[in-house]
Amino acid sequence: MIFGKRRIANCAWYRNLWGAKLGEQRAFWAIIVAAGRGLRMGDHADGPKQYRRIGDRSVIARTVKAFIDHPATIGIVTVIHPDDEELFEEAMRPVSADIPIRVVHGGATRQKSCRLGLEALINKHTGYVLIHDAARPFVDNAIINGVLDGLASGVKAILPAVAVADTLKRADQNGTVCDTVSRDGLYAAQTPQGFDFPAIHTAHQKAATDGFHEFTDDCAVMEWAGYAVRLSQGSPTNIKITTPEDIILANEKLAVGQPVDIRTGNGYDVHRLVPGDHVTLCGIDIPHTMRLDGHSDADVALHALTDALLATCGEGDIGDHFPPTDPKWKGAESGQFLKHAAQIVAGYGGKILNADVTLIAEAPKIGPHKLEMRENLAALLGISVDRCSVKATTNEKMGFAGRSEGIAAIATASVSYGNR
Repeated sequence: MIFGKRRIANCAWYRNLWGAKLGEQRAFWAIIVAAGRGLRMGDHADGPKQYRRIGDRSVIARTVKAFIDHPATIGIVTVIHPDDEELFEEAMRPVSADIPIRVVHGGATRQKSCRLGLEALINKHTGYVLIHDAARPFVDNAIINGVLDGLASGVKAILPAVAVADTLKRADQNGTVCDTVSRDGLYAAQTPQGFDFPAIHTAHQKAATDGFHEFTDDCAVMEWAGYAVRLSQGSPTNIKITTPEDIILANEKLAVGQPVDIRTGNGYDVHRLVPGDHVTLCGIDIPHTMRLDGHSDADVALHALTDALLATCGEGDIGDHFPPTDPKWKGAESGQFLKHAAQIVAGYGGKILNADVTLIAEAPKIGPHKLEMRENLAALLGISVDRCSVKATTNEKMGFAGRSEGIAAIATASVSYGNR
């Protein structure tokens, strides 16, 4: 069934629109798995953990809203317990959407619930599907974008994860430590996990037919079916609400009146001009009689903005993360540097509020390309275009820029690390 009247007239048009605007990223359907009982949470008047309130609304409402707010989401399937229809409807009252929100009933296991959610999309002609636990309400655009980037590279299954930081011990049934487990190569799995829709749907069907019913996540189903699963960057803030203590921590995170920690970072970069046929600025190729010389694509705008973002969380500069001495980055597109910086910011719990770039050059003319530049910045950072600014000025024929020997960029980024 469709929840309320939240739908759009032409999903294909919406999908194609956002697919074009987001370039390498693709439109997707999200499946929110919410049929569990959450026994470790204990009984509560609000119902299972996904209906417990954090801040001013329920866990599931925050989770669904996170996907509604992502520009590439074209629809959401929420998989709920048959007994929870009234709870779900009440939880969703504060949430509005202009995309379809379908509701299906789940099964006795998470695996079956996911399969039922996938079956609800058989006739939706979707390419990508992201499957997410309802109990992870702090998922953000940076995590989602990382999954979409992985899918756009041609991989059939993408798993957001964070490296295990704690020392791991193996114990026997009596609680006696048997040995210490090496953390090397170990990662904690998160959601949303992203998939090529035909592949994950076929894998789930085969697992059910062959009598395998106890997989605890969807990437495990894909591994069993023989598909390669690639990691993307998860986040320590993408916590799963599991125990009453998690509710307390979530409320502290969202506490009304919590001081807002807004930081501003600055970045500057310059590259010399040499004979060529175009320059790349803000990820946009502009025809010109010269090109910018550098180890990567020498996009001074994205380099400066990368430094500005890294400055907000004390993570050094672009050279620390992408050394110019490393041949791996020879000719690399600088958009990946900026996305990496945005993921680092998200890992610290930051939310990018604004990105501003000033280009200093005598030529080429920047004005005709500014809107395209801003749209590309918005896509790379996962923020709206109105939060991205691109300006240009000449150096009045003075200095290296005035003599057309090079192009410089100054960037400023504002990031909130407080109440989000």
